Amino acid sequence: MAKIVVKQVKSIIGRPTAQRKIIAALGLGRISKTHEVEDTPAVRGMIAKVSHLVEIVEK
Repeated sequence: MAKIVVKQVKSIIGRPTAQRKIIAALGLGRISKTHEVEDTPAVRGMIAKVSHLVEIVEK
């Protein structure tokens, strides 16, 4: 399956608990951290929920 690299670009300070949990589930937690994840519909949905905090990095 294809992989995508997700990078956190904004802080989770002051964000709702649900968004904090999504960031943790994506393997992130601090600004500029990147993590490679499977490109599945579930992961795409998680990224959509926190799109204002993360970006997809080109390999």
